[in-house]
Amino acid sequence: MKEDENFPLPPMDGYPNCKEKLKWMKDMWRTDPCYSHHGVNGSLPSFFIYLSEVESWCPVLPGRVVPTMDPAVIKESFKGLYPSLANKGQLRWIHQRIQSMEEVWVEAGRSLSAKYNLTERTAKQILVHPGALTDESGTRIAEGAFSGGPLGEQVQWSDLIATLYILGHHVHLSASIPALKAFLQGKTNGCPSRHLKVEPNLIYTDIVGLRQIQEVIGSSWIKYKCIFRILDTFGTEPDFNHPDWVKKHHLHGPFGGLNMTLLQFYTMFPHTPDNTFLGFVVQHQLMSKESEQFKSTKRQNQALVYGKRATFWQEGRGRQAYVDLIHKYLDVHGTADNTAAIPSYVKNHGIIKGHDVQTLLRQSKVFVGLGIPLEGPAPLEALANGCAFLNPKIQPPLSRLNSEIFKGKPTIREVTSQHPYAEAIGEPYVWMVDIHNETEVKRALTAILNQTIEPYLPYEFSCEGMLQRVNVLIEKQDLCSSTRSWPPFSALQVVKAEAGTSCKKACQRMGLICEPAFFPNLNSVTNLAK
Repeated sequence: MKEDENFPLPPMDGYPNCKEKLKWMKDMWRTDPCYSHHGVNGSLPSFFIYLSEVESWCPVLPGRVVPTMDPAVIKESFKGLYPSLANKGQLRWIHQRIQSMEEVWVEAGRSLSAKYNLTERTAKQILVHPGALTDESGTRIAEGAFSGGPLGEQVQWSDLIATLYILGHHVHLSASIPALKAFLQGKTNGCPSRHLKVEPNLIYTDIVGLRQIQEVIGSSWIKYKCIFRILDTFGTEPDFNHPDWVKKHHLHGPFGGLNMTLLQFYTMFPHTPDNTFLGFVVQHQLMSKESEQFKSTKRQNQALVYGKRATFWQEGRGRQAYVDLIHKYLDVHGTADNTAAIPSYVKNHGIIKGHDVQTLLRQSKVFVGLGIPLEGPAPLEALANGCAFLNPKIQPPLSRLNSEIFKGKPTIREVTSQHPYAEAIGEPYVWMVDIHNETEVKRALTAILNQTIEPYLPYEFSCEGMLQRVNVLIEKQDLCSSTRSWPPFSALQVVKAEAGTSCKKACQRMGLICEPAFFPNLNSVTNLAK
């Protein structure tokens, strides 16, 4: 594309497809009258103005006045969010969770805005499409939420939607393929119009949802590639992300080879600095009208077992003997579905609402891990309610090489306990036990029964902590530009590590976080010498 001498092209940083689209427009602008309707007349400037202001393939020209975005204002309720949740059956559990936590979210928003200047922000147009919750995905995750199915993903989606809304952004929810098409395919004749459809600034989805979007809009998905944020519970490591590498090393699986920027994968826990930690909120208090009664709940000599499904109680040897041993010290309670063949001495409450689980945790001294499920939210809920967690060790560690759970997952991480994040919290809140070692289990139980612990909640898993984190990510994490870097280089602290120690572990020992954004700066002769 030759530049007009009177119209030098501006910098294209963050718009990798702009030049290609300009070439297309030069040849094709006469194929549809809508282009001339938008002012295209065959000149390079008219192509550029169309591709930057009607569509968004190119940067807006300096001096051009485009409609300004409205400011993002911290919301005082979820009043405007509920109608879009109410008519989507796939989001029913999410709707209920957000509703039950409304007062806590609103108060967290007020608290955060009192501590930080949140006024100079623009409200983003954000599409949220949880692909795995759609009927078309076939997973039935949304359906199973009320009958003992896994809740981890729905907890995270619920808290993300609440966070985006409280922060003052425009949240567009899609929970089906037709809804997705309606949002992404708004067109007049052959060319899209911003006046008829919303251009998203960010798209939050999961790997299932990404594939659905690729099917709906075909190759046009590339236009949105850098604004995707992909919720990915266990994370995606570099080996599994690059298609050529995946092919060469036979690392095929249903979730890999996406060729995204690694920071676009948003995880449940901070597994790896290669991905972005999104997290979730630990539910730990009832609404204000019941909080006094909640605080006065007396702790009983009881344990609550972490296991809703029959398979959690039955799989593996030694679980029965382990729970029998705990019963010698404490009354044992459970919240298992009616298919579970559990010991007769267990007082089983069945599948109950989160509100009732909070009460049980507040009454109990020990939350008993059985080894599965892995890395769920519940152990942190126990700690936040002042209940110690027995965290079973896993030997040998589980990975994609020896576990059906991790088979096909795009990570080679080895899991050494039921809850690695809780493992790092340690005693007196989290007690590591080999469930086959009676002496070890007895030692932990004796210590727990002789201690009193206050509720413990890491800030990053509070409503305010999540609001703070997501706000910073929205404002600072720009994956469409190669020139903008964040965090600032002034934040760098250099740690010397022993050979073979990962950046993550070396920084963790110093109370710091490994930040790969600094690698290019650090990886030079001059800076290494310093």
